[in-house]
Order: sequence, then structure tokens, then C-alpha cells
Amino acid sequence: MLACARASRSRSHWPIHASLLRRVLGHALAGSPLRGEDGGPPDRAQRNFTDPDSRILPTCDGFVQDYRGQIAVDAAHQVIVAHRLVTNAADARALVPLIDDIRAHLGRKPCEVSGDAGFDNEANLAAQKQRRITAYLAPGRARHGEADAAGRRQLTKTPLMRAMAERLKRGGRRSRYRLRKQVVQPVFGQIEQARGLRPFLLRGLD
Repeated sequence: MLACARASRSRSHWPIHASLLRRVLGHALAGSPLRGEDGGPPDRAQRNFTDPDSRILPTCDGFVQDYRGQIAVDAAHQVIVAHRLVTNAADARALVPLIDDIRAHLGRKPCEVSGDAGFDNEANLAAQKQRRITAYLAPGRARHGEADAAGRRQLTKTPLMRAMAERLKRGGRRSRYRLRKQVVQPVFGQIEQARGLRPFLLRGLD
């Protein structure tokens, strides 16, 4: 099995206080248009001149000028077999590139892949089905103590996500999806807690 997750606390800049958010973003919260008349950023939008590749992203500490790291970990040895650094707050777009990177690095595709609700959408499930990879992707976030999140989202228009919700519900506490936490989260613990690598030390995506 392979598990995917993102780093939510690796940041390289100071958190942005809520009172500054309107001035930094310079659009939606201030009631201004999302884009300028020429289709570019609005006049009030600001840019980070010391690290222009980074973006303002939401975190548990508020909004920060940040990157988002995502990793795929082998369940047998907890080895990182693929990783990506992105500036998109959504995780879903990273799943297929991570899977493709695994095949490029190892010469073979994984048999199974699991990921939390951030990676689950209809397109990702279709991509895994096309690649003949068994996927365990949560179609919603379960509350503490719950086995799955089925029934809390309307999935009538997403048949693959509905089927995934039913599969996880049938599996209950024995579902292979539950192995995700013990596969990938300890790796983040080693990176952030044991090695102290919480902030990014370099600037730019490269």
C-alpha cells in the first residue's frame, strides 16, 4: 500500500494577521474584483518580492506566505517514494502526478493507494481505475471516533465517490483506509518533530 498526505505546517514566512488580510489579498474580502480590467491581478494585490514563487495559503495558524509539501510513502518501510512542492491550497491535483512520479522513480506502479479527503474527487478515482490501482480515498472527513464519513456528503452526482463511500463503510474499522495514518503520519512526525524541519530553509520552487 502507498499513502499520500500533505505537510500543513511547513512554512517559510510569518503568519498573516487577519487585520492585514484585506490589504494583502486586495480583492475578495475588500469587495474589489478578483482580477483587473486587463485580466491580471487587481491593482491592490501585493506580491512577495523576496520569494515570488510562494503564495498566500490557509493553514491551522491562519494565512501564511507559504508552499505546500506532499509526499507518497511506501507502507512496508515508510520510505518516501515521491514528493511534490506546490502553491495550491487544494491537494486533489497532486495525486495523479505523485502516482506518475512513483512509476518514473521505481519502474512500477503501486498496487494500492490511500489518501485523506483532500485527495478524493471523481477525476482522481477515475484515474486510479484507469491505471488499475486500488484506491482508498475518503469522500469526506470523519469526526473523531467515526469509521468513515459516508452519509454526510451528497454524492448522487459522483458515482465513483459514492461507491468509495460504500466500500469504506462496509470495511468499517477493518478498512484498509485506516492504515493510512500509521503509514504516512509517522513520516511527517520524523521530519517535523524528530528532525525539526518545520520551516522551509530555501526560497523558490526550484
